[in-house]
Amino acid sequence: MSERSLRRRTRPAVALALLAAGATVLAGGGPVGAAPAGTAAPLAVRDAQQDQQAQADGCDIYKSVPPSTEDGPAVKAIKARRSLVIGVDQNSYRWGARNPNTGQIEGFDIDLARAIGAAVMGDPDKVVLKPVATADRVEAIKKSRVDLIVRTMTINCKRMEDVAFSKPYFNISQRVLVPKSSPAKNIDEAVKDKAVCAADGSTALNVVKEKNTARQVVTVENQLDCLVLMQLGKVDAVMTDNGLAAGQAAQDQTVRIVDGEAQPEVTGVAMLKDSTDLTARVNQVLADYYARGDWARSYDRWLKPYMLNEADRYWPGTR
Repeated sequence: MSERSLRRRTRPAVALALLAAGATVLAGGGPVGAAPAGTAAPLAVRDAQQDQQAQADGCDIYKSVPPSTEDGPAVKAIKARRSLVIGVDQNSYRWGARNPNTGQIEGFDIDLARAIGAAVMGDPDKVVLKPVATADRVEAIKKSRVDLIVRTMTINCKRMEDVAFSKPYFNISQRVLVPKSSPAKNIDEAVKDKAVCAADGSTALNVVKEKNTARQVVTVENQLDCLVLMQLGKVDAVMTDNGLAAGQAAQDQTVRIVDGEAQPEVTGVAMLKDSTDLTARVNQVLADYYARGDWARSYDRWLKPYMLNEADRYWPGTR
């Protein structure tokens, strides 16, 4: 089956999964089905692993322009247009998902997107949240369909060649979900000789391919499509980052996260490379957002019940 056909066939199932999950989980708002913390590495170890990964890739994933409140050409152009368009997710529970009861997109990344929009535009009504697929994030920026992407986007050397990133705002690593009936105890067992799903254009897909032990690698447009395929028995495992994995485990009580994590990295806000003044403004918003305690409050509201760790584990700090 072609990837395009696979996407067409899974869309109705995705809609059903979202409606079912939204009715039972979003409305409840509680930590039913919270994902296990797994074997999260100590903070010092995670930092060392991230630094080693960055050095191996040959770039500094923490490098960005200094924070600033000044309006340069990019910010002035956005204000003149009277609209800041931010690319977001609408399918990732607790990060960016459309609440079926209100119709509004909400989650940790959405809180940050709105904070950036309010700071840059001075008016939340001038901020447009535009859903963007995982595989389309870079192209959406390069073709100016959006001004920013706030969508669990990993900072890596390849992407830094195409777009600019803010300072990191979240520590992540790759995790694997399997059906609860699976005997797999860790990532290697869950992936070896199995059909593994990951979103096209994601870091998870690169990790699966680099392991080179899966029987089949299935790609989809959005990571939630992987969960649907696993529900349908079309794949044996799903690889995605730890935050999204926790959200999926919270949505579906029949899946679990196996022990272990791969490739600790960080996420950031992405934008055009020549919009340096916009990058500086975003970095200022991030610094203020964290200093005010808004970052931690948003984490506690949306993610802590499912990731089961304190906020400090996931704040990359300033380097």
